[in-house]
Amino acid sequence: MFRSSETGYTYDMASDHGPSIQDDEQYEALRRQGASKAKAAAIANSGGDAASRGGQAPPYEEWNKDELYERAQELDIDGRSQMTKSELIDALRD
Repeated sequence: MFRSSETGYTYDMASDHGPSIQDDEQYEALRRQGASKAKAAAIANSGGDAASRGGQAPPYEEWNKDELYERAQELDIDGRSQMTKSELIDALRD
Protein backbone atom coordinates (compact mmCIF):
# COMPACT_ATOMS: atom_id res chain seq x y z
CA MET A 1 0.00 0.00 0.00
CA PHE A 2 1.29 3.48 -0.78
CA ARG A 3 0.08 7.03 -0.64
CA SER A 4 0.41 9.16 -3.77
CA SER A 5 2.06 12.49 -3.10
CA GLU A 6 0.26 13.97 -6.09
CA THR A 7 -3.29 12.89 -5.35
CA GLY A 8 -3.10 12.10 -1.64
CA TYR A 9 -4.92 8.81 -2.26
CA THR A 10 -3.77 5.53 -0.74
CA TYR A 11 -3.39 2.62 -3.15
CA ASP A 12 -3.01 -1.10 -2.56
CA MET A 13 -0.14 -2.57 -4.55
CA ALA A 14 -0.21 -6.18 -5.66
CA SER A 15 2.84 -8.14 -4.58
CA ASP A 16 2.78 -10.12 -7.83
CA HIS A 17 2.08 -8.24 -11.05
CA GLY A 18 2.04 -11.38 -13.18
CA PRO A 19 4.44 -12.59 -15.83
CA SER A 20 4.60 -9.21 -17.59
CA ILE A 21 6.65 -7.69 -14.72
CA GLN A 22 10.02 -9.32 -14.09
CA ASP A 23 10.96 -7.47 -10.89
CA ASP A 24 7.88 -6.80 -8.75
CA GLU A 25 9.85 -5.13 -5.95
CA GLN A 26 11.52 -2.64 -8.28
CA TYR A 27 8.20 -1.99 -10.07
CA GLU A 28 6.46 -1.16 -6.78
CA ALA A 29 9.32 1.08 -5.62
CA LEU A 30 9.18 3.03 -8.89
CA ARG A 31 5.39 3.39 -8.68
CA ARG A 32 5.72 4.70 -5.09
CA GLN A 33 8.20 7.27 -6.40
CA GLY A 34 5.59 8.43 -8.92
CA ALA A 35 6.71 6.66 -12.10
CA SER A 36 3.97 5.83 -14.57
CA LYS A 37 2.95 2.18 -14.94
CA ALA A 38 4.61 2.02 -18.36
CA LYS A 39 7.87 3.55 -17.18
CA ALA A 40 8.00 1.39 -14.03
CA ALA A 41 7.34 -1.74 -16.10
CA ALA A 42 10.01 -0.85 -18.66
CA ILE A 43 12.61 -0.32 -15.94
CA ALA A 44 11.58 -3.37 -13.92
CA ASN A 45 11.82 -5.50 -17.06
CA SER A 46 15.24 -4.19 -18.10
CA GLY A 47 17.00 -7.10 -16.45
CA GLY A 48 18.83 -5.02 -13.88
CA ASP A 49 21.59 -3.91 -16.21
CA ALA A 50 19.98 -0.71 -17.45
CA ALA A 51 22.49 1.43 -15.56
CA SER A 52 25.41 -0.29 -17.24
CA ARG A 53 23.85 0.35 -20.66
CA GLY A 54 22.88 3.94 -19.86
CA GLY A 55 24.19 6.78 -21.96
CA GLN A 56 24.71 4.76 -25.12
CA ALA A 57 21.78 6.24 -27.01
CA PRO A 58 21.95 9.80 -28.34
CA PRO A 59 19.87 12.41 -26.49
CA TYR A 60 16.23 12.62 -27.55
CA GLU A 61 16.87 16.03 -29.13
CA GLU A 62 18.93 14.26 -31.79
CA TRP A 63 16.14 11.78 -32.61
CA ASN A 64 13.66 12.57 -35.37
CA LYS A 65 9.94 12.69 -34.61
CA ASP A 66 9.27 9.22 -36.08
CA GLU A 67 11.92 7.68 -33.81
CA LEU A 68 10.47 9.46 -30.79
CA TYR A 69 6.97 8.30 -31.75
CA GLU A 70 8.15 4.68 -32.05
CA ARG A 71 9.75 4.85 -28.60
CA ALA A 72 6.58 6.40 -27.15
CA GLN A 73 4.62 3.57 -28.77
CA GLU A 74 6.91 0.99 -27.11
CA LEU A 75 6.21 2.63 -23.74
CA ASP A 76 2.48 2.94 -24.47
CA ILE A 77 2.40 6.70 -23.87
CA ASP A 78 -1.16 8.00 -24.20
CA GLY A 79 -1.83 10.83 -26.67
CA ARG A 80 1.43 10.31 -28.56
CA SER A 81 -0.17 10.63 -32.00
CA GLN A 82 -1.13 14.26 -31.31
CA MET A 83 2.19 15.29 -29.73
CA THR A 84 4.85 17.55 -31.20
CA LYS A 85 8.50 16.54 -31.11
CA SER A 86 9.13 18.53 -27.93
CA GLU A 87 6.01 17.08 -26.27
CA LEU A 88 7.18 13.55 -27.16
CA ILE A 89 10.57 14.29 -25.59
CA ASP A 90 8.90 15.58 -22.41
CA ALA A 91 6.60 12.53 -22.23
CA LEU A 92 9.50 10.12 -22.73
CA ARG A 93 11.44 11.78 -19.93
CA ASP A 94 8.49 11.75 -17.54
